[in-house]
Amino acid sequence: MDGQNNMVPGARRNEDIALDLMKYVADTTGVARPATSSTGFSGSSAAKPEEHVGQLLELYGRCLKAVGGNSPQKEAPRY
Repeated sequence: MDGQNNMVPGARRNEDIALDLMKYVADTTGVARPATSSTGFSGSSAAKPEEHVGQLLELYGRCLKAVGGNSPQKEAPRY
């Protein structure tokens, strides 16, 4: 908690910015939104809640990396 006392008023942490970015991207693109029923053929069955959570966590990791924070998952180095 001592690290937060040194923050400039109005400054935001990378995690907070990444969370807001994730919410925006998920809302605009429909990531992890349940499939709606439609007339006609359906190519795949409805995704399970675990898959929705996985998609959101992956998206959050990408957003955190984009804003310069540390990703919660360690990626293997690419050679």
